[in-house]
Amino acid sequence: MIKKVLICGASGFIGRNLLEHLSKNPGLAVYGTYFNSYKSDPCPYLSKVDFTDRNASAQIVANGFDCVINAAAITDGSIAINNDPAKYIAGNVSINNNIIETVHANRVKQFIFLSCSILYPAHNLAPVKENEIDSSKIHPAYRYWAEVKIFFEEMCRFYSGIDSTDWTIIRHSNIYGPHDKFDPNKGHVFAATVAKITDKKNNIVAVSGNGFEKRDFLHVFDLAKAIELAITVPLSKYEILNIGSGTLISIRELVEKIKNISGQNIPIIYDGSKPTTDTSIALDTTKAEKILGWNPDIDIDEGIRQTINWHKKRSGE
Repeated sequence: MIKKVLICGASGFIGRNLLEHLSKNPGLAVYGTYFNSYKSDPCPYLSKVDFTDRNASAQIVANGFDCVINAAAITDGSIAINNDPAKYIAGNVSINNNIIETVHANRVKQFIFLSCSILYPAHNLAPVKENEIDSSKIHPAYRYWAEVKIFFEEMCRFYSGIDSTDWTIIRHSNIYGPHDKFDPNKGHVFAATVAKITDKKNNIVAVSGNGFEKRDFLHVFDLAKAIELAITVPLSKYEILNIGSGTLISIRELVEKIKNISGQNIPIIYDGSKPTTDTSIALDTTKAEKILGWNPDIDIDEGIRQTINWHKKRSGE
């Protein structure tokens, strides 16, 4: 039986990759929403929806979906977020609340909530498991974002005890790959660094922070594969799964790899005066491996190579 899947936020970074990936599965009928625009869509089933509008949320979710995935979010790079955090917090609270409430009201069979690794203690000696949350050790810069994620995870847990929906939480690490925002000023560190280093107009590249910050990077294709498995593999009523590489790499290491793989021998300056977050959070994915049979396929070097090639092709180089 074909499952009818709705991707909320199918024009965003993760949502677009999900739409392209899941649309290749003949067992899934994939629908998506966008807010601003959508170019070169791979599927005809796209609707413009503002999920901050409760009525609009209810209208789209009421269309008999077997699975709803929330990839809709108001997001940006750290500089923009730090300049106006209330805008991002309020908007995302509204989006998540409206989607979760309408999923519950319409008795959707499965809801997949994309959470993230910022819920975990800021510094860890080993990859963290799903039960290792300690709110007192969340990095201060992530505190409010983390509390929002925790609140909606708990909202999903609450509904799992009173309705028939399966509530699935995906806590992913730092995602990179095609369709990310390759903007030197507004992008996440991976995409922003690729954009800076591959831009031949640059004689020097400035990176925010001292470069010793560490991240668990995961290619978006591997995240999409995990979510596809979460749709097709039977899960419990309320399931939390870590999805990451399980390996930390410093920003300095990442920058050097991007330089070497791109062939751009360009000077790098680390600017400690610009916003950065000093964390080291790697995810233990033993549970996902056991339940989903999932492991990441794309290592960091191959991921960098693929991402650079995609960005160059998109930029017309």
